[in-house]
Amino acid sequence: MKAPPSPARGSRGRGGLPTRPGRRTSRGSLGRLGPLPWIAPVILLILAVVVWPIVELVRTSFLNISIAGKVRGSAGTDKFKKLFEETDFGHVLFWTVLWTVVVVTATMLLSLALAQLFNQRFPGRSVTRWALIAPWAASVLMTAIGFKWMLNQTAGVLNTVMIDLGLIDKSKDWLGEPGTAWPWMMFVAVFVSLPFTTYTLLAGLQTIPHDVYEAARIDGSGPWQTYRGITLPLLRPAFLVGVVINLINVFNSFPIIWAMTQGGPGSDTATTTVFMYKLKETDIAESSAMSVVNFAMVVVLVLIFLKVSRWNEED
Repeated sequence: MKAPPSPARGSRGRGGLPTRPGRRTSRGSLGRLGPLPWIAPVILLILAVVVWPIVELVRTSFLNISIAGKVRGSAGTDKFKKLFEETDFGHVLFWTVLWTVVVVTATMLLSLALAQLFNQRFPGRSVTRWALIAPWAASVLMTAIGFKWMLNQTAGVLNTVMIDLGLIDKSKDWLGEPGTAWPWMMFVAVFVSLPFTTYTLLAGLQTIPHDVYEAARIDGSGPWQTYRGITLPLLRPAFLVGVVINLINVFNSFPIIWAMTQGGPGSDTATTTVFMYKLKETDIAESSAMSVVNFAMVVVLVLIFLKVSRWNEED
């Protein structure tokens, strides 16, 4: 009696049992897709939340739209020409760049000092670390409104204290004039940006091995030489992250300025995001054109910084 034919070579699974023909084919097809099935939901989310709004924004900037929102056909580049001819456009661009540079620079320098302080051991360090989280935990809009009331000309606590101390003769409208409104808004922007940046730099400081400092001390390196030659280069990745995120956040900052001055008087204290919001009251497509310009400026600023900082080069 003949023995039954044996299964083909390579068709047995674990324990010598024959494998199912369809299972190997399905696994092979999934294997060819690689990680795509796992990252597909994330890709779809990015397309829906990021890419599609940008495409729609650019498309809207080339349309002729009534105040009621009715599309009346294509406007070509007329909305961009109208935007560039606005009397306040150049002024707004200048103050947006100045606002961003001043706030980001002050934030990074103060955060670097605070991170260095919190990296040392001193009594009450845990309490001060927790206290620094308060501006971060609070709403940016709530913080801006709180400072607005503090600076109020009639009932503001700042005017009351300064009059009582004899520093000023009468109440001052701190947010009514650009010369005093800009410094206060910059102060608030730095105040709310410090916690994240400080903890980012503090995390970078705590990743530096103590053996490196010990070796530098044995070699006779002084405190400033050690800080400049070891701490700053090893802190560079965390510093770059802090600068880039602050550049994007500060450039697009809206709640602080809108809550404190609404960009007024006129557009004297407006940045591009506030100016864009004010334009929507009269021309939605022109507001979209301002948004496109704003997006392009953010990208250019970040690319310039990354180019100057040589972020992809190692020391």
